[in-house]
Amino acid sequence: MKSPQTDAQIAVVMPVYNALPYLDEAVQSILGQTRGDFEFVIYDDASTDGSAERLEHWAARDKRIRLIRGDRNLGPAASSNAVVRHSSAPLVARMDADDVSMPDRLERQAELLAKNPDVGLVASLCESIDSKGRLLRGPELWRLVRRSWFIPFPHGSMMFRRALFDAIGGYRDECEYWEDLDLVHRASKMTRILVLPRPLYRYRNSVSGTRIASNQYRVENAMDLRYRSIDRVRDNWPYDDLLRDGRRRDDERVDPRVFVSFGLLSIWSGERPSVVRRFLRRARLRFDRATLISLLWLPWAKISPRSMRAFLEILSRRRNRAVSPVPSPDEPVEWRLPGS
Repeated sequence: MKSPQTDAQIAVVMPVYNALPYLDEAVQSILGQTRGDFEFVIYDDASTDGSAERLEHWAARDKRIRLIRGDRNLGPAASSNAVVRHSSAPLVARMDADDVSMPDRLERQAELLAKNPDVGLVASLCESIDSKGRLLRGPELWRLVRRSWFIPFPHGSMMFRRALFDAIGGYRDECEYWEDLDLVHRASKMTRILVLPRPLYRYRNSVSGTRIASNQYRVENAMDLRYRSIDRVRDNWPYDDLLRDGRRRDDERVDPRVFVSFGLLSIWSGERPSVVRRFLRRARLRFDRATLISLLWLPWAKISPRSMRAFLEILSRRRNRAVSPVPSPDEPVEWRLPGS
C-alpha cells in the first residue's frame, strides 16, 4: 500500500505489539512535542491485548496519527520496515511504544540534521526508567567516549534520513531483536552519525519488553547470532554469511553472554533473573572470558539482585566521572565504529 503524500518534513514511526500498559504515555509524549508539524505513523503488529483499540481512540483524536493494522504478527524487524514504508516524510524519527520522548526531541534532532547535511542519522543518550516511570539512572556519558561495537543510544531515540534508510535496504529480518544495531553498523559506512549527550529520550526497563516477553528460544538464538556477528566484525570479517544460515536450532547451545544480557534486563526491571537453568541447559561453555564472566555474574545476580544492581549503578557513576573532557549537553558527539 502506497503512503499518502503529506507536507510534513518529519515522520514519527512506531511499531506496536501488546504495549498497552505504557502506550498512552508513549503516544502523548509525541503529540506533545514542541515541533508539531509531523505525521505519526503507527503500525499495530496484530496486538492481542487491546492496544489496537486504544490506538483507534488516539487516531480519532489527532489527525496527525495514521494507524495501520496488521492482520498477522510480523515481528520486530519486519514491523519496523512496514511502519517506515508507510511514511512519506524525508526525516524519520523512530519511537518505541513503551518509552517516552522528551518534548523538544523532534525539534532538536531535526535542527541537527538541517545544520549538518553530511549527517544521515542522529540520536541521543537516554534516561532509564522503571515500569512506573521512576528514574533508574541518568545518561551514561562514558558510552559516548568508549569505542564499542555496540551503540550508546536506544533504538527509539534515532532520527534518520529516509534516503539513507532506503539506500541501505532498511532493517534486515535476519537480525530481529538486534535490527537497530545492524542498521546503524551499515549506516555508519555511508554517513556520519551524531549523538546528543542531552537525554531526549526515556528508555523503559520492563518485564513486558519485547525480548523478555517473546519466545525464549527465538530470542536466545537471535542474541547468539548478534554476538557471533559482532565477533566477526571485530576480526574484520563481514557477517552476511552468518545471516544466511547462522541461526541456531533450538537444541543447539548458544553464547553465554546471551544469558547475561537477559539477566541485565531483569535486574534493571526490578526482577530476580530467572535464566540460570536455561544458562546451564543451553550455554556453550568454554575456557574463555565470556564463560568466566557468566559463571561469576549469573549466580550473584540470582542470589542478590539488589547488590548486583547497586554495583552496576556505582560502576556507571564512576565511569561517568572519569569522562574528560565532559561533553556539553547540546554539543553533538560523532559516533564511529572502532577502527573507523
